[in-house]
Amino acid sequence: MDFIEGEILHIDKPLHWTSFRVVSVVRAKLCRRLKIKKLKVGHAGTLDPLATGVMTICTGKKTKSIEELQLQTKEYVADIMLGATTPSFDKETEINEVFPTEHITRELIEDKLKLFVGEIDQVPPVYSAVMVDGKRAYEYARKNENIELKPKKLVIDSIELISCNIPNITIRVVCSKGTYIRALARDIGEALGSGAHLTGLVRTRVGDITLADCLKMDEIDRFIEDHIII
Repeated sequence: MDFIEGEILHIDKPLHWTSFRVVSVVRAKLCRRLKIKKLKVGHAGTLDPLATGVMTICTGKKTKSIEELQLQTKEYVADIMLGATTPSFDKETEINEVFPTEHITRELIEDKLKLFVGEIDQVPPVYSAVMVDGKRAYEYARKNENIELKPKKLVIDSIELISCNIPNITIRVVCSKGTYIRALARDIGEALGSGAHLTGLVRTRVGDITLADCLKMDEIDRFIEDHIII
């Protein structure tokens, strides 16, 4: 493999790692093996630190394909807790409000999930990297400064309820670029007349690439040794 000219790798991003850290570690390992000081490396689609799963890494001239790769359909499996919200819509922040769940049934959940299939408008989380007046939204949020984020159009191809043990549910989502699953959890909670936040997230597919096609971070060294002959 010619990583200097350009290659595409698929990594199973570990829990608590930032996407930036994955890129930095892969770049450092490649540079060390190739005995070079610099190498262009980027990723196609950020995953939050609390998410795991398929992450596409591009090197060399393949980084020019990042924008195109980001347009690929993505699939997620999301764990959601009903009846409680957090400011970040996930476990990054503490629960700030609780809501009733006694009225929620599996049938109600399946009915409300249908509302989110197709083209929808979604307001991004305030704890996100969306730019507002030259700053990231999360910079305002962490200073408790109020900002108004505009809804964005996106497409959700399908949502499937794969586990229901109220207040905990698990859904499978197939969606377009730009979909915030944390925001989807928030909106599902509101549609159910309650609240909700994300408790776990795995990106299981990007385009035709699944978790089975991905390298674990502890497999990178051996992979590089096998594919770069010095």
